[in-house]
Amino acid sequence: MAMRFFRNRAAMQNGERAAYAYAAAPPRLVEPMMSRSSVPLSGGAALSNAAPAQLAIANEDFSSFEKLLGDIQASFSAGDLAKLRTMVTPEMLGYFSEQLSGNSSRGLENKVEAVKLEQGDLSEAWTEQGIDYATVAMRFSLVDYTRRLTDGTIVDGNPQARTEATEIWTFLRSKGGTWILSAIQQAA
Repeated sequence: MAMRFFRNRAAMQNGERAAYAYAAAPPRLVEPMMSRSSVPLSGGAALSNAAPAQLAIANEDFSSFEKLLGDIQASFSAGDLAKLRTMVTPEMLGYFSEQLSGNSSRGLENKVEAVKLEQGDLSEAWTEQGIDYATVAMRFSLVDYTRRLTDGTIVDGNPQARTEATEIWTFLRSKGGTWILSAIQQAA
């Protein structure tokens, strides 16, 4: 997966706000992440009295964030909680499970397809108590629609039209671990 990005690598390494753009289109999601504004943004700054240390984010990290965007959305769209469990915190897994259950109980299935990350901005990155955090504003385009499970009738959205969403995703990783999603917040 050749995802090359970054417009301003030097600024990012100096701790300034950096922007990155992606060339590849990742997979899809179910319910539009834009509607998930009720998920609290948790970062960890309140966990300790010690000041968090700034964290340098590398190209590989941004590749991980983009891959997670696509993989999480594809797994959610497929209703694959086992796969989601490997990419998100327990709190986020509970949220996704609740959304899937709600749709299922109403006899609905939300599909988000053709997700493409258009731009991402690193908001902040830090290390606290041995855990790395990175908050990234992601602007992505997608096809989003909801259909009835019994007959496939579209009840919301349009399977032929692209829409755009901007959300703030916070990722975390333990020392030596891989990034996972810890929070989603709708961008203002």
